[in-house]
Amino acid sequence: MIINKRKENYSKWYNEIIYKSGLAEFSGTRGFMIIKPYGYSVWENIKYELDKMLKETGHQNVYFPILIPKSILSKEENHVEFFSDGCAVVTHSKMIKDNKKLIVDPKHKLQEELIIRPTSESIIWKTYKKWIQSYKDLPLLLNQWGNAVRWEMRTRLFLRTNEFLWQEGHTAHSSKEEAIIETKKILDIYTSFSKEFMAIPVLQGIKPYMDKFHGSEKTYCIEAVMQDGKALQIGTTHFLGQNFSKSFNVMFTNFNGKKEYVWSTSWGVSTRLIGGLIMSHSDDKGLILPPKIAPIQVVIVPIFCNKKNYIINETAEKILKLLKKNKIRAFYDNRKIFTPGWKFNEYEIKGIPIRINIGINEIKNEKLEIFRRDTCTKHYVHINDLKNYIKKLLDKVQNNIYKIALYRTEKSIIKIDNFSDFKNHLNKTGGFILAHWDGTRNTSRKIQEETEATIRFIPSCYEKEDGKCIYSGKYSPQRVVFSKAY
Repeated sequence: MIINKRKENYSKWYNEIIYKSGLAEFSGTRGFMIIKPYGYSVWENIKYELDKMLKETGHQNVYFPILIPKSILSKEENHVEFFSDGCAVVTHSKMIKDNKKLIVDPKHKLQEELIIRPTSESIIWKTYKKWIQSYKDLPLLLNQWGNAVRWEMRTRLFLRTNEFLWQEGHTAHSSKEEAIIETKKILDIYTSFSKEFMAIPVLQGIKPYMDKFHGSEKTYCIEAVMQDGKALQIGTTHFLGQNFSKSFNVMFTNFNGKKEYVWSTSWGVSTRLIGGLIMSHSDDKGLILPPKIAPIQVVIVPIFCNKKNYIINETAEKILKLLKKNKIRAFYDNRKIFTPGWKFNEYEIKGIPIRINIGINEIKNEKLEIFRRDTCTKHYVHINDLKNYIKKLLDKVQNNIYKIALYRTEKSIIKIDNFSDFKNHLNKTGGFILAHWDGTRNTSRKIQEETEATIRFIPSCYEKEDGKCIYSGKYSPQRVVFSKAY
């Protein structure tokens, strides 16, 4: 299976990797995808590891309905205004046959239209009104794993689909300070998860006021740069202030016996993370998956020779048992309908971190051929040393994948003060550009119109620096990060 080269057509390369590795495909309903078993296994591993991190910090999982009454969604004005264009609406509860065709039954029109959730703040805060009465009920640290629907004009697998899987956290607090600490804590959890498990380095920052989550006081984000120089938003956390508690009249009695509105946060990541994995690490041969997220960490491929296949099979089964005993996700592909060469190609496309090849010669010499997907190199290891070697090698692969991505990220960050240089750099290289902005919506809009670049975030990892706006020449108190983005 030949894959288009990244430099020739990045978009086609991305789509082909998804299809040929068996991650996902479009369903036939515009903008909705089918996540295939292999792709869903990647999501399950992401979910498992991130869920552990959230639970370790005191968060509990919960589930709220996918259908939200329109009157409830409408309560927070800024919130509903932002999501109104992309909402899917349920109007009827029954269909009937008419001339052998299914039609909506006009007699079963709903008394109130229901919105398929684009996000859950509204339904959750309606419920919090019942759950929160006193400071003793706070903090409330809840997280939901589910799906959401937001109608999109243009869709791309994993990156932007009408329906996506995600987690969304919704917390309630007794003070502003506690809510802000929570917002930043989750951002740090997302940052650690991205680095440690997905091997994707990210930069933290705050969204400019015109791009913050509608209904929030402040939106924090982490962003990564992909191999084509475009940015990808990995995750966001929102300090909601008292906006939703005021909209839904959620008050609590504080320690002094006085009533006040609850402070809140929300935050989430989605199946967009899988798109980030693909674009951050993969090459022209297919996927490259970090071992900590890979559904299969080691695949064993037998080199059958007809006469002594049973010996190869017995050895492979022992190795499989050994690896699984040591909690390594291993798979033995003993199918005879495919050649070893076909399997090699298949598992390179799927991005399996390590491949062990076993033939009669390897058994005689007691040395196994080990193939690393990240470097596409082979090594020979004595069969008795395999257990410790594989464990260490998985760590080396994980670290190497991260180092490559980190080098690319650091190389992509540049300071620019001239708008002509700004445009040239975006067209040739891309990446993160640190440049001054005068803080106006009009200037950011004009820059986007001329270059397609947007302000991705106001960085928190760089000291403030006075200067002049890259576009207007007006005063700017600090640099912001510009990039073309997905």
